Amino acid sequence: MLEAAWDVLATSGFGGFTMEAVATQAGTSRPVLYRRWSTVSELAMDAIRHRAVENPAELPDTGSLRGDLVAFLEELGKKREEILVLFSVGTAQVFGDRNGNLAEVFERIRRPELGQARIAILLDRAIARGEIDATPLTPRVANLPFDLVRYEAITTLKPVPRAVLEEIVVEVFLPLVGVPSAGSSARR
Repeated sequence: MLEAAWDVLATSGFGGFTMEAVATQAGTSRPVLYRRWSTVSELAMDAIRHRAVENPAELPDTGSLRGDLVAFLEELGKKREEILVLFSVGTAQVFGDRNGNLAEVFERIRRPELGQARIAILLDRAIARGEIDATPLTPRVANLPFDLVRYEAITTLKPVPRAVLEEIVVEVFLPLVGVPSAGSSARR
């Protein structure tokens, strides 16, 4: 049912996402769906979560934190359709429910085991290679490159160019975690 729900979201957006459409796609009935999900929004969020679990981005090992992050962000960019579906659901919820906001929607959909755990792997590799200190990073700092890429994708509705990904990694994130930018000669 969640695959059918994802298919409806991906092809029709949240505007065309109804229990009837999902039931038809899944070959079932609306009462079957309502037994598990009381609202269309709950079903949409579960479909997005399921899609993220079943179809995660590759976790590269290029030998450097810079290379790993740029490659991982590029892989996420290939999943742009999923980001736009997420944004569609979030926007629909915010404007349909004046008590919500996009940050709350993203937080409800985000899967820590997919995001933060995967980021931790990249950072642990960098620590093992001696690229960054073992000082723990706050979740906000660790998620910064991904948040900036998500912002770029949502505001432009276009794939994020490699040059922008490299700028985010090299000029913003790496100096923040103690790796000097290309123009800097001293390590922090």
